[in-house]
Amino acid sequence: MRFLTSSPTEFRNARLFSNWLGRWAIGLSLLVFSGCATYHSKPLPTATDLARTPALTIPASQFEIPGLKPHSFPTNGLDETAVVTLAVLNDPELKAARLRAGVAGAQVLEAGLLPDPQVSGDLARSALFTGYSISLGEDLQALITRGAARAAAEAHQRQVNLEILWQEWQVAERARELFIQIRADSELQRILASARDLSAERYRRDEAALEQGDATAATVSPDRVALADAGTNLRQLQLQANQAHYELNQLLGLKPGVQLQLIGGNKIQPLSREEFQTAVAALPHRRADLLALQAGYQSQEQLLREAVLAQFPAMSAGVDQARSAEEGIHTIGFTVNVTLPLFNRNRGQIAIQRATRALLYLTYQARLDQTVSEADQVWQAAQIMARQLRDLESHLPALKEIALAAKRGYQQGNLDLAAYVNLQSNFLTARADAARLRGSLEQARAALNTLLGLPLHEPPSAGAPR
Repeated sequence: MRFLTSSPTEFRNARLFSNWLGRWAIGLSLLVFSGCATYHSKPLPTATDLARTPALTIPASQFEIPGLKPHSFPTNGLDETAVVTLAVLNDPELKAARLRAGVAGAQVLEAGLLPDPQVSGDLARSALFTGYSISLGEDLQALITRGAARAAAEAHQRQVNLEILWQEWQVAERARELFIQIRADSELQRILASARDLSAERYRRDEAALEQGDATAATVSPDRVALADAGTNLRQLQLQANQAHYELNQLLGLKPGVQLQLIGGNKIQPLSREEFQTAVAALPHRRADLLALQAGYQSQEQLLREAVLAQFPAMSAGVDQARSAEEGIHTIGFTVNVTLPLFNRNRGQIAIQRATRALLYLTYQARLDQTVSEADQVWQAAQIMARQLRDLESHLPALKEIALAAKRGYQQGNLDLAAYVNLQSNFLTARADAARLRGSLEQARAALNTLLGLPLHEPPSAGAPR
């Protein structure tokens, strides 16, 4: 600002005008900044946030878990549905992932906001008059691209929500697989413990016979190896079961070492060939990660459209009001600023967005192809394992009868220890093979349901996620 005065009166008038303009600027500043956000620091935690007992930290009704209906938790343990529900709602990584939805929502808000107008002013003083100028302008380019930018942000928000849903689905599958594994390992541990005890009994008898001179070291040595192998198999299974328990506790947001009581069986039904083919055909409309890629592609389409719109001349328009300090003439008018599209024309951004769209197109095609291939491989493997399990289970009743007869014969003294142990071991080995195969088959069916995007406990004809 500059003041050129020739009398006390003129100086006083200029000062009054300057004070008015200062008050007007202060008032405008208070109006603008009254709605501004404030900053508060939030330090990182220094301790764990894990629970001691399994419990719902969030109402299940707040999340649309595919196929997971309201479920009352058993009082004597956790069944499969309870484990899946707790994992999806309490998994620490999922809690953090859900915050991405808030970020995407904020991006939609940002894309829909109108650009702020720009205000500028000037004040001058001559020997005769006090002059001023005030301008109000608006960026028209942002208004032109606003629709495409908002559509891109909304599609991105759908993508983020679907990616979170897919992550929930994967956590649900992993929790279900761990439930199956832990239940199968529990049965298998009992079988292997019986096999170890049987080998230990035979080894003790052989050791006693060796001390009495009724057996040789060559006779006892194989029994010692068999006992060592039985112990090794049991210890490896115990370590595997311990790892599964800790991983499940982590998914449920529980402290390490919390002992869970798992009850009930698995509820996954096998898929016929027709059901499998129907599910494969519906993959692009059902599986959450494919739907997320579709939303990402739609978002990229809008970003390309925004880049194309931005190639046109950038314009801003405004209105001016002024009073000259020399003549005291009041003027009002409009101003328009146009960027001439001679060299840039936003060609770089258009090329980037087109290349990104092509990449997303191929990414989606590759994911779809991979999904169909993996689903077919798992379905075929499940068919093979189901046939193997049926064949194995068909022999179990006969082996059981032989084992029972061997036990009676041994107790009556009609069968020696070696023959008794061999017949019992054959039955226990077949039971262990069946338990392993049954667990693998159930896990394969669980993985297949997730690969096909099937809801957790609904028939294969169920539609896409809500």
